[in-house]
Amino acid sequence: MPELTLRHIDQISNDIGRQEITFSHLLEDLIDHVCCDVEYEMQEGLTFNDAYKKVKQKIGSRGLKEIQEETLYAVDTNYRYMKNTMKISGVAGTIMLGLAATFKIQHWPGAGILITLGALLLAFVFLPSALGVLWKETHSRKRLALFISAFIAGVFLIFGTLFKIQHWPGAGLVLSLAALSGILFFIPSLLLSKLTDQEKKAKRAAYILGAVGTICYVAGMVFKIQHWPLASFLLAIGVVFLCVIAFPWYTWITWKEESHIKAGFIFIVIGFLAIIVPGAMINLNLQNAYDYGYYSHQEQQQVLFNTKYTNNLAIRNQYRDSSAYPLLEQLHSKTAGLLTLIGTIQTKMVAESEGKPGVPALDPAQVSQTERGPEIQYKLLSKPFQTAPVTDFLMPGAGSRQELITALTEYKNYVSGLNSGKDIDNYEGLDPLIFLPGDNNSGGTISLMSALHSLELLKNSIVTVESYVLVSIANK
Repeated sequence: MPELTLRHIDQISNDIGRQEITFSHLLEDLIDHVCCDVEYEMQEGLTFNDAYKKVKQKIGSRGLKEIQEETLYAVDTNYRYMKNTMKISGVAGTIMLGLAATFKIQHWPGAGILITLGALLLAFVFLPSALGVLWKETHSRKRLALFISAFIAGVFLIFGTLFKIQHWPGAGLVLSLAALSGILFFIPSLLLSKLTDQEKKAKRAAYILGAVGTICYVAGMVFKIQHWPLASFLLAIGVVFLCVIAFPWYTWITWKEESHIKAGFIFIVIGFLAIIVPGAMINLNLQNAYDYGYYSHQEQQQVLFNTKYTNNLAIRNQYRDSSAYPLLEQLHSKTAGLLTLIGTIQTKMVAESEGKPGVPALDPAQVSQTERGPEIQYKLLSKPFQTAPVTDFLMPGAGSRQELITALTEYKNYVSGLNSGKDIDNYEGLDPLIFLPGDNNSGGTISLMSALHSLELLKNSIVTVESYVLVSIANK
């Protein structure tokens, strides 16, 4: 009759000990139970390795942990209370958030209340009870940092999302804290717990690459939400590490080691898709919404400019046979010269943005020439949020900025003289400081799209002033 040797018993004891069985006397009972099962299989003619492998497959990856959980649930009142609380609050909080999302989409009343209650339930009931359950089940000081960091990052993430959806102040700060706690504490703690698993040495490199990819991806998400630079770069690096390297590598090792697919692997795939796909959709939606807001404003300003410019031409042509026409023509010429200068600056900024560093693009396709001057096709811009063109053309010290301020001052003096100083001196539409960055700004804080929008507003202010003066001269 085959019997287990001391070396076999030690191996089984060490393996079960790594399952974090902490309940008193249960560890010895489980070791004895597994040893008996292995001996029984060996009596059927199997070697120790084959018999032990068969027993482990029958138990499953969580079989021993489930035995401990059931034992704790039966004899520990506090554990039973915490686990029931965790289950109820988790289900209730998830249902509330699901209903809140439906109400939000349908624009029904009560969405804000539901999402707030759901967030509070998850943050202050579910997460603390889950932390208590995990501690009861493991009593592992090595994993305590993992549990605490997960709790902190989870609370920040829940409230950051709540604040963002509710448009409350501080949402960006809370989300940044969630990402920071995840990057600095949770992900390293999780990685450390995986690296200390002696049975998964072959997967350590995949774990490291996955951690790096996750850190980059999470940072990219926060950068995208906050509209910080390098967001797209970080997201691309994260996706490459996760989708192209770490996940295929982990899959290959798993298939190589296992004869069948386990439920844990399926959950990893589902979790992976649940993070990457919604994350990509959210980022696309954020980018499209962010860009669309700028595009619509720019296009509205262009339509307004074209309308005002055409109306001013109509006013001028209406008095073509009057004695005031030469003065009207001179005013229009002055206005056209100022608008041409602004259009030239806009074109140069777009050319620098669309070209290579130090080599502006020649005749950028994003700028079309019209009878009213250059018109920018904003939706065609490939780098609409660069900051370098703003620094080179509009920041204090830039030559084109000083040229524009001088031209605006001369134009204001000219139209003031035409109107005998009435009203125009106090008209703010010709004040360059309203539209140009001040001395306390830095180029890194103003994007190309924002600067172009300011110049579009300036052009509309100029044709508005021209319209006022044209009417004033004609009435005289």
